[in-house]
Amino acid sequence: MYVIIMGGGRVGLALANLLIDDGHDITLIENDEALSADVAADLDALVIHGNGTSSKVLEETNIEDADYFIATTGNDEANLLSCILVRKYNVPTIIARVSNPDHEEAFKEVGIDRVISPEITAAEQLQQFVTMPNVAKLTTLGEGDAEILEMTITNDKVVGKRFKDISPTKEYIIIATYQNGKLVIPQPDNTVSRGEKVSILVKRGTFKKVSKKLEK
Repeated sequence: MYVIIMGGGRVGLALANLLIDDGHDITLIENDEALSADVAADLDALVIHGNGTSSKVLEETNIEDADYFIATTGNDEANLLSCILVRKYNVPTIIARVSNPDHEEAFKEVGIDRVISPEITAAEQLQQFVTMPNVAKLTTLGEGDAEILEMTITNDKVVGKRFKDISPTKEYIIIATYQNGKLVIPQPDNTVSRGEKVSILVKRGTFKKVSKKLEK
C-alpha cells in the first residue's frame, strides 16, 4: 500500500514509522527545511521538502498512485487545502488531522473521508482515566459509534446471574470473558463471577451507564 503523509512533526513521523514497520510504502512531505532534513536522516522512506498545498509538490510524490493521503500538520488550513487539492487526483482515501474542533465540519463538507483529532482523543482518554480508572478501552469501531471496553465485574447485583440475563442490552453486549488468563466466548447459561474480567461492545456515549451496572 502506498501512503503519502503531509507533515513531519510528532504525529506524522510516528504514523510514518508505524506504517513502515507494517511494510507499507511511504512518502512524507515536510515544508520546513531543517525538519525535513532531520526526518530524512531518520526515516526509511522518501522525504520531500516542499509545501503540500502545491500541486507541483504533490505530483512529485506520484500522487496518482497513492492509496492514502494523510495530512497531519498542526495547521488546519494547510491540511484542508492540501486535501482539497488531492481530491482531483482521485486518491481513494483522504484523511486529515484537525486541531480545532470547530473546523471539523468544514473538513467533512468538502468530502474528506476521515477527520482525526489527536488532541480531542487524548483529552477523552484523560477524561476516561479520571472518571473510569478501572476500565480499559481496547478499540473504537466505525466512525466512533461503538467501543470495545475491558472491565471487571464487581457489582453484586449481577454476580451469579447468567450471561443471557444481563447481556445483550440496547447499550452493550458482553463478547468475551477471561478464565485462567484465557479469552473465552461466554455461553448464555454461564454464570457471572465476582472479579471476572470481561470485554464489552458498548454503544457510544453509554459506557458510564454500563460501568455503573457492572461495577460498584
